[in-house]
Amino acid sequence: MTELPKLSLSPQARLGQIRGAPWIFSNQIKMTAEATALPAGSLVKIVEPQGRIIGLYHFNPHSLIGARLLSRNHDREIDVNFFIDRIGRALRLRERVIGGEHYRLVHAEGDTLPGLIIDRYGDTMVIQPNTAGMMAHLDLIISAIDKLMAPARIAISADGRARALEGLEPISYWHRGETSEAIPIVENGILFQADPLGGQKTGWFYDHRQNRAYAASLAKNQTVLDLYSYTGGFGITCAAAGAAQVVSVDSSELAVTAATQVAKPYPNWRGEVADVFKWLERNTDKFGLVVADPPAFAKVKKDVAVALKGYEKLARLATQAVAPGGLLALASCSHHIDPGPFLEACADGIRAGGRQASLIHTAGAGPDHPVHPQLPQTGYLKFLVFALD
Repeated sequence: MTELPKLSLSPQARLGQIRGAPWIFSNQIKMTAEATALPAGSLVKIVEPQGRIIGLYHFNPHSLIGARLLSRNHDREIDVNFFIDRIGRALRLRERVIGGEHYRLVHAEGDTLPGLIIDRYGDTMVIQPNTAGMMAHLDLIISAIDKLMAPARIAISADGRARALEGLEPISYWHRGETSEAIPIVENGILFQADPLGGQKTGWFYDHRQNRAYAASLAKNQTVLDLYSYTGGFGITCAAAGAAQVVSVDSSELAVTAATQVAKPYPNWRGEVADVFKWLERNTDKFGLVVADPPAFAKVKKDVAVALKGYEKLARLATQAVAPGGLLALASCSHHIDPGPFLEACADGIRAGGRQASLIHTAGAGPDHPVHPQLPQTGYLKFLVFALD
């Protein structure tokens, strides 16, 4: 392997934190003229002030996160075999903890592949290369996937804030097996559909798999309200579990139309296109189970205070739709919102709605979304279930 550039840590860098962390921030690296001239996504070795090499990293001189750890073995060659090893390990874990062929195959830092997301829909793979480093290695990633699984279709789809912070433009195309048809997904024994290029993210949100199953276990013979339903994950799962009636509400007509196609076997389900807050303000019906899974209210850290007020308002309005003795499930997918403040906002909203509540269940994402122990942000999902009076 060609000798890689060596970048030194700045004097103010705290070695104890860096040695266990997957990221090194740009202000912890000496940004010399040679360093800033490196192309975004370059492979580098990071060196302590005493000269010890601490690892092999993807480097981006233009990003707040300057370096992302690939391997503590700084002599490791980053070739197709590296990605076969890492993706293969992720695959074996999913086969053990999820089974089947429908799951998040790679969850970035949680699978020691920083900035890389891969979702598997049977023989379709959807790749999100969210960093300059993973973009630079996209051909190797595809070759590794081919050697491990030989999928019929591969889509490349990535946009949003993560890529923007890396200086990358959105991308969306079929690498192989282009199709205009929805991709089938099997989750909790139910057949759903995903649109990898036209939908949100990779077309489906696997992180709530176990939370949907838990909600469904509470839904039999109950009326269910599914808020921010997207393509019907919670609502249709509850309908299939024997709910008396399910109403799914989302502001996206495309999402509700897609859910309607999936829900054809379930006459106890119906979808409505509406702004959730406005729908709740005019609603007079009561439900035995209400589930609210909104998009991230805090996309950046400065939005946290406003977001917590939003969660409080949502909890208050949703509480008023819960029948006496009913259940309320509230979720947050924003990694900027910590679990404690989220719980407090939900509790304040329930109290403002005139109800008393007991917290009966807490959860996060499923095991195909592993959390890096030194990166709390990877444990972004919060899911709370309350029993109301």
